[in-house]
This record gives sequence, structure tokens and C-alpha cells, in this order.
Amino acid sequence: MRAYQLPKGGAGIDALHVFDRPMPKPQYRQVLVKVAACSLNFRDHMMVCGSYPMAVRENLVPLSDGAGEVVEIGPGVLRVKAGDKVAGCFFQRWPGGEPGPHLQAFALGGSIDGMLAEYVVLEEDGVVKLPAHLSLEEGAALPCAAVTAWHAMFHHAKLIAGQTVLLQGTGGVSIFGLQLAHAMGITAIVTSSSDEKLARAKALGAACGINYKTTPEWEKAAVTFNGGRGVDHVIEVGGPDSFLQSLQAIRIGGQINMVGYIGSKEGAINPLEILYRRATVRGIPVGSRESFEAMNRAIETNKMRPVIDKVFPWTDAVAAIRYMQKGKHFGKIILKF
Repeated sequence: MRAYQLPKGGAGIDALHVFDRPMPKPQYRQVLVKVAACSLNFRDHMMVCGSYPMAVRENLVPLSDGAGEVVEIGPGVLRVKAGDKVAGCFFQRWPGGEPGPHLQAFALGGSIDGMLAEYVVLEEDGVVKLPAHLSLEEGAALPCAAVTAWHAMFHHAKLIAGQTVLLQGTGGVSIFGLQLAHAMGITAIVTSSSDEKLARAKALGAACGINYKTTPEWEKAAVTFNGGRGVDHVIEVGGPDSFLQSLQAIRIGGQINMVGYIGSKEGAINPLEILYRRATVRGIPVGSRESFEAMNRAIETNKMRPVIDKVFPWTDAVAAIRYMQKGKHFGKIILKF
């Protein structure tokens, strides 16, 4: 079978090449999946270009997100059968509850080989069945960005209808957060540097769009929109560049769930600002299989479909990553087998 390999983390986009590899075989409580589609995340770009904060092993098969059909099961497998349409979980050994100390050792496309291959072996506890109305391309968009948004908003923040969430930008996590908020009756405020993208976000259900280029004090605009009270929850993707403004955007007792740092990794934060706001601040490591399955039930009930920006052939992975690098996309970028 064929698979992409990254010879070394940080080797650069052009270092990605397709190689022939032995056909994998499922062992005890493992399943063999014929991959139909993968999707890109900002994490994948960081790994290729050398800005990911964790070690990336040599000859890694990249990408955490993918979906396909189970073609063979190993001994002891009970949760799925051959023919099931499934997606892989970002963390292969986190069925639910609190994440254990060795969680990162089983992260697809990082510590272990990922999904950018014609066939992959996954743990029985590391796959979920897809909502029936979704295509495999749509299913491939879910494992990282969608689960992160769900885990932040509903597992931890426990948002309910009538509350308000602020979503930064129009990348995968934020767009899934917007769609889930709209489905659950939660008011969504979206920031972007593009008026065109804000118009598209409003078409998906955003109640308010703020251009942070023309409105640099976007936190004040968010508070004003919410009647001067501040928002209940911020999904923070900017990192140190935007964290202080996020703190100033939330209500007293509000929450910030930090999921990324697309702005930068350097910055000073005065912890007294957290005290003054009585804020709850936490880091979100994607989410468990339990969160993935809960999210899928919500997606199926609401017949929600992921927003897909562009589909590339899987053998054009280098072109797809370069496209992501430009930052013009709205929603997910898919690689189709």
C-alpha cells in the first residue's frame, strides 16, 4: 500500500513524499480501515514546518484526521465490524473520563502514524461510527477540530441555550463551534479580518461579526453587543496575542478554553487579570471518544454538515498544505482517496 511519510519534523512541505509500505495487519482489539478521506489541521502544517512544540518522530505518516471503511477486525473486537463507516479518534486510547498521563503517546499523526495512507490500523477504542447522513469526506473533517469545539463548549463549559460564545477566526474549530452553537441555541460572536468571511459566518448562524482589523478593540465590541455584560465563553485560538482581550471580553465568572496559538507562542499574561474576572481558564486537548460520540449524536439529530472549503486528491497533499498556509480557506480542507 502507499502512504505519505515525513522524513523528519520540520523538514519542510516539500519533504513529504509517497512511499510503499507493507500492508498493516490488525492485532488484538484493532481494526484495519481502508481510508477514503483525510482532513488538514493547523497542527499538521506546524509539524511539517517545524513549529510544533512536541517532538515529531522520523518517517511519520502524518495527519490526525481521516475516515473510511472497516475491512478487517482483529481478535476481541466487539464495537465495530467489517463494512462499518468510521473515523479515527485523535487520541487512540482515550475512551472517556479524565485524560491519563500517557495520552500524548497515542496521538495520531504525532506520536504514532496518522491517517495519510491507503490503509491504517486503529485501536477498537479509537474509532467511532459516523452519522448516517454524512459522506466519508465530511466524516474525515470531524476528529480534531469538531471534537475540540464540542469538548470545550459542552463537556467543560457546559454551555446551554441562551448563553453566548465568542469564536476567533473562521478556521476548523471556530466554524464547528459556530455550527454547534447555532444548533444548540447559543449566541455566537465571530471575529475575522475578512468582511467576506464574516458574512459567510452570519449565513451559518453567527449573531455578530467583528472585523478585528477595522475594530482592533474587538473585545469592547463583543461586550457592547452582549448588552455590556460580557460573553459567557471564549474559544481561544490566537494564543498570547489575543488572550488578554479574551479575558476582557468575558463576563465576571466567564470561561476561556484555550485550544491553539495561531498568533504566536510568546507573550506575557498578568494572572491578576484572571483573578479580577473570576475567570475559569483551561487548555483543551481535543477530546475523548465519549465526546466524539456525543457530538455525533448532536450532528445526526440536527442533520449538521461540516463546512468544506476545498477537496484535493490525496496525492496532492503538498499542494493542500500550501493552500492551508495561505490562510484563505473557510472551513475544512479535505484530501480524497
